Amino acid sequence: QDGTYVVSGSWDSSARVWRVGKWECDAVLEGHQGSVWAVLAYDKDTIITGCADQIIRIYTSTGKFLHTIKGSTDVVRALCRISPKHPSEADFASAGNDGIIRLWRLNGKQVGELHGHESFIYSLTSLPTGELVSSGEDRTVRIWSNNECVQTITHPAISVWGVAACSENGDIVSGASDKKVRVFSRAKARQALPDVIQAFEDSVKGSSIPKQQVGDVQKDKLPGPEFLQQKSGTKEGQVIMIKEDDGSVGAYQWSQGNQSWMSVGTVVDAVGSSGKKTDYLGKDYDYVFDVDIEDGKPPLKLPYNLSQNPYEAATKFVQDNELPMTYLDQVANFITSNTQGATLGQSSQAPAGSDPYGTEARYRPGESTSNAPTSSLPTSRPKVLPQTSYLSIKTANLRTIRKKIEELNEQLTNEGYRDAVLNKSQLAALEAMIKPLEQSLAGTLSGDNTLQSGVDLVMQMVAAWPAGQQLPALDLLRLLTAATPAAAAYRSSEGGTLVDVLEGSKVFEDPDRPNNVMLAVRAVSNLFETSEGRTLAEESFDKIHTLVKSSANNSNRNLTIAVTTLYVNYAVLYTSLAYSSEQRSIDRGLTLMDDLSSIIRSAVDSEAVYRGLVAAGTLLGVGEELQMAAKEIYDLDGALKKAEQAIKEPRIKGVVGEIRGLLKGSE
Repeated sequence: QDGTYVVSGSWDSSARVWRVGKWECDAVLEGHQGSVWAVLAYDKDTIITGCADQIIRIYTSTGKFLHTIKGSTDVVRALCRISPKHPSEADFASAGNDGIIRLWRLNGKQVGELHGHESFIYSLTSLPTGELVSSGEDRTVRIWSNNECVQTITHPAISVWGVAACSENGDIVSGASDKKVRVFSRAKARQALPDVIQAFEDSVKGSSIPKQQVGDVQKDKLPGPEFLQQKSGTKEGQVIMIKEDDGSVGAYQWSQGNQSWMSVGTVVDAVGSSGKKTDYLGKDYDYVFDVDIEDGKPPLKLPYNLSQNPYEAATKFVQDNELPMTYLDQVANFITSNTQGATLGQSSQAPAGSDPYGTEARYRPGESTSNAPTSSLPTSRPKVLPQTSYLSIKTANLRTIRKKIEELNEQLTNEGYRDAVLNKSQLAALEAMIKPLEQSLAGTLSGDNTLQSGVDLVMQMVAAWPAGQQLPALDLLRLLTAATPAAAAYRSSEGGTLVDVLEGSKVFEDPDRPNNVMLAVRAVSNLFETSEGRTLAEESFDKIHTLVKSSANNSNRNLTIAVTTLYVNYAVLYTSLAYSSEQRSIDRGLTLMDDLSSIIRSAVDSEAVYRGLVAAGTLLGVGEELQMAAKEIYDLDGALKKAEQAIKEPRIKGVVGEIRGLLKGSE
């Protein structure tokens, strides 16, 4: 409230306090048992959090935990401070997946509930009048006076993600899934021209509402259009279904202010849905899409039910597959484009024999969606082992990284780190590096001298910048190791390699910054994209293994996945023709198998276990000595049993079966 600090919530089950101007984490608010979806800086001394574990927590601004507030029946997604003008005398409001707004005192006493939303509530705010405003998955913004909904503004979108209010004039701004920001005002002088308002109302009327969103609609039992003239609604925002004269089903919403029913869309079957479910990992889904992340790599499966929020499904997909958050909007838009918005009269039946998993119709991030043809399902599951190609993650928003580096460089200047800051010519070199780096990552490797000088610059930042500012430099290093052999060829003034500089930076010795460690591991893993990088990775195996081993069973899933990805790449290297016959391949394969057996046995994340299994199964190709050790020394079979019991996924079962076949063949 006083502008001295900012609070953030995260998927890592924590909230953090950041002091304005200092911009380092001042306090970590711990104790959450799920993602922290909502945070509220209530006043200069008090912070409130809302969590996926359904609990509201109160902290001091210094990070001291005070008490919990229980009473929500589902995920808590929104919090807002309530005006002293509100008659309930509540201090704050909460809302979430149960569609209920609850009013609370700071001591935990609930003093009210507001009912009206028909699905998730994503956002809350307060007007200068004391009224509350909410938005959610039911496509609406709702205004609440006392305990009653007095106005409902339906949007021509799937979800209304956020709502905010001007503290001076009470205007409301909404952000929705159709990528539009809209401003609403009670003051006629600020309202849009009549034709703009009419266009908005027409777009609402023309909206297509998937019937899965409104439940089982029995068309023959619905009232006709005459109902709209004969019956009034019972409350603001009430929605009814009407059988139109042309046989379609229309949705109408009651406006208490206008005392009339307003059309808010037409109920349709979803595009491409045949009404049949597709089984994936033991659950039924309306769709299971293929997503290609990189050419030559197996596609990832994206399951989706029409009852889900597209962004929820996209968020889970991005998290489960350790993808950059830059993919989130693209994946959500792909889901939306391929499952919603059927026009009236369009058939909802899929072509006979079409494949719900798809092949040519799969989604590739960065490409536009299209209704490409599908082909039949394969008759058998393709083998995974041995892995023969190296894995890398090369996606990033380079402009954002560059901007962050510039901000941190200015911060270091203000804090007196004169030896570490970049001068104007170095900042210019950083800017000049962006375009060739983008081109290199998108196509063939570049011999551009700009990238070579860029490596020197980034290594300087990694070596000299404080741990709290290292993250964007490490992210750039991750990209450079994949893009240019200059990264592997780098030598410091003392003759140290890239690996030596990472060791000297102490990044691997800082468990409180797992994202720094994760990016450092990815940088090493991306070395395998170039022959010079593979040589450095092989020559530095002992040092890299020593640095990385302690992170192998880390509780941070992204870090564990990064380590198992590195091990996959080493497995591919040591089973390649150039190395498979050498004794050191066996020695190092044994070292990796020891780690992998432990990871497979103890990791709880399915992607980490899967990559660990692929690495272990590929390493068995080194030879009989390693196969015997895997069985008799490292008890790989016991680890396989643990993995099968812990993670019930077909891909886990499949690769476990392949590994058992390899072990049995060695007897």
